[in-house]
Amino acid sequence: MEAIWLIALDAAPVRLHDSVASRLEAARAVVSRALNRGDSVYGLTTGLGAAVDTRLDADAIPAFQARAIRARAVGVGEPLSTVEVRALLAARLVAICHGASGLSPALAETIAAMLNAGVHPVVRRIGSLGQADLSPLAQAFLPLIGEGECEFRGALLPGGEAMAAAGIALPVLGPKDGLALLNTNAQSVGLGALAVDAMNKALDAGFMAGVLSLEAFRANLSPLDEGLADMRPLLGHRVGAAWLRGLLAGSDLFKPGTARRLQDPLSFRCLAPVAGHARNAVAAASHAVENELASAPDSPAVLVERDILLSSVNFDTTELALTFEAAGLALSHLAATSAARIVKLMNAGMTDLPRFLTRHGGSHSGFATTQKTAAALEAEIRHLALPLGAMTLPVADGVEDYAPMTPAIVEKTHAIARRLARLAAVELVVAAEAVDLRGAITLGRGTAVAHAFVRGHVARLDDDRPMGRDYETLALAIEAGDLLRAGLAWLPEIDP
Repeated sequence: MEAIWLIALDAAPVRLHDSVASRLEAARAVVSRALNRGDSVYGLTTGLGAAVDTRLDADAIPAFQARAIRARAVGVGEPLSTVEVRALLAARLVAICHGASGLSPALAETIAAMLNAGVHPVVRRIGSLGQADLSPLAQAFLPLIGEGECEFRGALLPGGEAMAAAGIALPVLGPKDGLALLNTNAQSVGLGALAVDAMNKALDAGFMAGVLSLEAFRANLSPLDEGLADMRPLLGHRVGAAWLRGLLAGSDLFKPGTARRLQDPLSFRCLAPVAGHARNAVAAASHAVENELASAPDSPAVLVERDILLSSVNFDTTELALTFEAAGLALSHLAATSAARIVKLMNAGMTDLPRFLTRHGGSHSGFATTQKTAAALEAEIRHLALPLGAMTLPVADGVEDYAPMTPAIVEKTHAIARRLARLAAVELVVAAEAVDLRGAITLGRGTAVAHAFVRGHVARLDDDRPMGRDYETLALAIEAGDLLRAGLAWLPEIDP
């Protein structure tokens, strides 16, 4: 997955390993022999989808390849970003390199050349149900037949012109190449990799914001006692408690009599299990993407050792869809606690700090209206976390009567992560202000890093000012990985 991030986010160059060519050639030879034998193979000697019952004449097979791509380029809506297109192309290239597609070897080099030259097809994001991302992949590969549109060096060009401008020759499509380019889930997997990156960064920020709020609130740390966590064999709870103990190591809060209350509100008290489970849920989504990248998702798939092509369901992404649904729901629970803590940190009766964290009293608003931003973000996250569910409308003459809706689930989960990063930014700023208002205190090892991170980007609030740009600046720094880099020296030490 790190390779997908490098290719998509950093435009890292792509080179196929020396072993790939022989692997692709061996699989291609199986395709040629099946064709010569007259085997009945889906997408090689038959039509696609409901047209599987149509036998292709030998002289119709070459033209069928380009038609298969054109006919499936039916996407609508906003185009994928350049980063998303690169992730899609990279994910498809990874799957091709497993050698089960039977694709003509030259096409793999063509896709690598497009990535290296910065030829980015226009791919509209709506059109796939998640049982093979046919529509987005068709749009991505229209330029291989000289059609479609591409962004190249800042200009939008017809696909053929963009390929020519980049010095990339149009490949000749052979039997099965049309289907082999399309019949996998590169949108779901490639964009899933990007969503995992965003979720991890937002989760780290949400965790750090929550623990800084514990410092600001003078929370009671008794729920973090290792003996209590050991009494409950739930991995999420134990992981969360261990992280919090590590982040708070050295804090004044561990000193007797420091806590303000015997029992804090649940949004503070339950941070360990809520955040710990969210971490496990995101890890499960990450594992699902890694498994997809390690898989040969093609159908029909080439089994070189048996010299055969078999129809498969290796393109099914139900597990990917459900793990992303679970991750989004877990992050929504973390968001609910975050919004609750933000409001309570501004409550003078609960914190003994100035109302809305302004020393100027009622003549200044302080962070009062920030509560509305936090509430809006939490509401949107909660809405996006509602399960989408499986498709119930049969398509393709009823042959395709189930789909996991993975692209839409991946997209909404990524949207949750973007909003959580902003909610975490708000909580970090509010908690840092409350910490500063507490005066001379000793923060924990991790909370000191969090506080310094905030103050490196956002100054204290004295006179009222437009805080929205400060929150967005901090959120962008979170999404760039700056918070994680600030803690790399000690994070592994507190991972149980």
